[in-house]
This record gives sequence, structure tokens and C-alpha cells, in this order.
Amino acid sequence: MGRHEAERKGVGGRLAIPNVRRPRAAKSSKRSAKPAAAFLFAGALLMVSIIDPYSGNMVMAGMVDPYGPNSPGYPQDFSYKAEQQFSFNRGGFTLVSGGSKTAIFVSLVGRPDPGTAKSIAFDYVSKLKWSQAQYSCLVSLWQRESNWRVDSYNKSSGAYGIPQALPGIKMASVASDWQTNPETQIRWGVNYITKRYGTACSALAHSDQIGWY
Repeated sequence: MGRHEAERKGVGGRLAIPNVRRPRAAKSSKRSAKPAAAFLFAGALLMVSIIDPYSGNMVMAGMVDPYGPNSPGYPQDFSYKAEQQFSFNRGGFTLVSGGSKTAIFVSLVGRPDPGTAKSIAFDYVSKLKWSQAQYSCLVSLWQRESNWRVDSYNKSSGAYGIPQALPGIKMASVASDWQTNPETQIRWGVNYITKRYGTACSALAHSDQIGWY
């Protein structure tokens, strides 16, 4: 045998190739990316909850209840400052006049019985967008002035009717039935209050301090 023939190995003149393990292909990164992304997302939510635990609830209307028993400052308090100061509580409100700081308590009133003078006044001032507080002040003011009687007459001054117009014939500017029609008297009285005092609560505060409005 020659030199080259001696180096041949295998059968049938074929070279024997050593059994070498092929390296396995690396697993696709797509399969491992999903758990990693989920882990990062969960971690981000956890950090947001720790740093600002209320940030996730801002868009959920059901999570905010400003009037419920779990709200801060329950029962509710509301204050308004102008010429008068209103401090509300659950049964009414305290009215403090801007000048002398004299405080009076006004009970909040609800919708009156239909067919009454107070009901006529309620419907009228509701159309004018008066608040419940202003209507409550009007009820207190005219309760003091006339007890809401259409024929109320003050012998000493000559004031007449529910709003105690002085003299009563001033109400004829609204209608000729001013002596007997509560609606005529109420319309005149509300217009008078609006022009002179701005609000019913301002008129009530003046009446409380001076004795008339």
C-alpha cells in the first residue's frame, strides 16, 4: 500500500466522519419576551400604586362620593361670602350681615303645599333661579312682616299685604287686584327686594338689624 492509501479509513472508500454533536440552536427570544413584558408591566403598576395610590381611581366616578358618610367633613359644610356670610349646616344656615356681623339663624324650607301663597312665591322665584337659601330667607322675612296674609294691614304705618308695601297701592303697578291677589303682591314684593337689596337674604339681614326692609 502506498502512503496515501494507508491513511484512508472507513468502508467502501468513504471517509469516516467523526461523530460531532451539533450545537443546539438558541431558543427564540420571542417566547421569553412575553413573561418579561408582563413582569415589567406588573412592576410598573405596583410602583404607581405605592407612589400615588389614588392615581388609578381618578377616572372612576364611583370611587368619589363627596356627599357620602365617608367624605371629609361629613356632615357637609358650605360657606359663601359677600355682603352677607352664609354658614350652612344640615338643618338650616346662619346668616351674618357684612356690616355689624350680626348673626341670625334661618331654617331651610322645602317645597310648600300647593295652592298656598308660599307655593306661588316658590314657583315664581324658581323661575328667577333663586336658590333654596334665598327662598328660605324670603319665607322668614314675610313670615315676620305679615305671616303671609294677603290682607295684613299695619295700622301704625299703613303697610299692606304679604310684602307689607308702603303704601299698599304701590302694588297696583303689577295689577289692579293688589288688595286680594297673593300673586300680584308676591311679584311686586320680589321685584322690590331685587331692586333694593339684591337678594332676599340681604333684605332679611337689614330687617333683622333695623326692624324693617
